[in-house]
Amino acid sequence: MVNLGDVFPNFKAPTTAGDIQFHDWMGDSWAILFSHPADYTPVCTTELGRVVTLLPEFQKRNVKVIALSCDSVEDHNGWAKDVMSYVGKASEKFPYPIISDKDRKLAVQLGMVDPDEKDSAGMPLTARAVFVVGPDKKLKLSILYPATTGRNFDEILRVIDSLQLTAKQKVATPVDWKPGCKCMVVPSLSNDEAKKLFPKGFEETKVPSQKSYLRFTPHP
Repeated sequence: MVNLGDVFPNFKAPTTAGDIQFHDWMGDSWAILFSHPADYTPVCTTELGRVVTLLPEFQKRNVKVIALSCDSVEDHNGWAKDVMSYVGKASEKFPYPIISDKDRKLAVQLGMVDPDEKDSAGMPLTARAVFVVGPDKKLKLSILYPATTGRNFDEILRVIDSLQLTAKQKVATPVDWKPGCKCMVVPSLSNDEAKKLFPKGFEETKVPSQKSYLRFTPHP
């Protein structure tokens, strides 16, 4: 298992773009690794298709995308044509790699095995995991969905915006935050320090405890 803040494993794996060494493939970029239970399945097709259409948004954020399932590279390449047809891009090449994890080594190492989903041979399939890895190769976020629930990649983009902002600024992002909305001053900053760091100022919400911790500032 990989915990937040741990260096993400520098695994070697076969993909639709050839063999990769994960850290070398990342380079200085951010990365998202997301797993899916199986090729040629309905929910997975909608998910990989959505990532195809959102790829320019990930690229704007310097984020590389890579998928994974327990199917073969040959199956990945065949299914990728279906995915591209589904999103109306049948004439285009599938734009990001898909890892083949036939021996389930990565699925087990990264805690992605779904106990309720098995293939025709009775072998376990991968759940819908999402790992966001920073340029420092450390895990910044992980999410795990069951096989029956498709992910919301708009939310994943929103989380990346928050991660990239809070990595550089002394702010946190409140519930339902979106880029451009107010942020929150981190509790470790005193009011005097916050005034120096945030020239636009900040607003403090008074609470019965009289503790000064709900401080909102415009998006830096």
